[in-house]
Amino acid sequence: MNIENIEAFVYVNHYGSFNKAAEVLFLSQPSVTARIQTLERELDCKLFDRLGKQIALTEKGKQFLPYAQQIMQTFQKGKLHMQQRKTVPHELRIGATVSVSNYLIPSLLPRLKQRYPELHIKLFTSGTDELVNKLHNKEIDLAFVRKVAHPTLASYKFYEDPIKLYVYEGHPFTRKPDVSIEEISSQPLVFFECGSLDWMRVHRVFDSLDRQPNIEYLVDNSESAKKLVLERAGICFLPGLCVEQDVRERRLFPIEFAEMNGITLQTNLISRSGEHSLFADSLLEIGQELFG
Repeated sequence: MNIENIEAFVYVNHYGSFNKAAEVLFLSQPSVTARIQTLERELDCKLFDRLGKQIALTEKGKQFLPYAQQIMQTFQKGKLHMQQRKTVPHELRIGATVSVSNYLIPSLLPRLKQRYPELHIKLFTSGTDELVNKLHNKEIDLAFVRKVAHPTLASYKFYEDPIKLYVYEGHPFTRKPDVSIEEISSQPLVFFECGSLDWMRVHRVFDSLDRQPNIEYLVDNSESAKKLVLERAGICFLPGLCVEQDVRERRLFPIEFAEMNGITLQTNLISRSGEHSLFADSLLEIGQELFG
């Protein structure tokens, strides 16, 4: 089946006219008609009803249209991808927050390198605000940051990490089927404070209480918070990625309760609009493969 025949079909349907489709495709009207007729023979069905100068899709044409559109979209994306590969830069500068650098980057970069063996990658680790500034100043090309919105930046949701309460082995909560927010607030708490809007939702969990939660340690990175919990200094709300291995090895235990359902830490991949889309698409595809 010829891609040009499918292209003619999509264009004729879009413009509602053989003549207009021929004009846009820089073809003669008989050439477009011949392509549609060839496609109809290949599919063994009629695609358009012709009523004078008016045309309309037949039922078979309506059934085939979404497949034709998908074929054209896939073809155009592949064509663009191949054209971009001809001008792949030799260096890519990626910025990432601390947690992304620690827990996502080690899985991502080797797979990106497999796709672009000649690519040299530089990694910069910093906070979201600084990475956004670096991107604007063209000091980096892409960045993994907390959820941000900016008119000059393209932003793609990359990963959502559930935030849960984690306690150490032997903690009384591991033996209770249900834990209330009041019980949690009275425990020694380690608070990991990353400054994102997502994280503020954890603070609001305690808004209904008459007294403030018992926060004994306030730290600015998840590793320090996790290690304080492992040392039994307190319990802590943490994103799932940073404790994955500890949970697997049964050193930390997640505690479920209703108020925390649906609270996640969102990581976005950002770039300057219209730039480095090839690498952004590749990283998004790799992320989908790794994290679903």
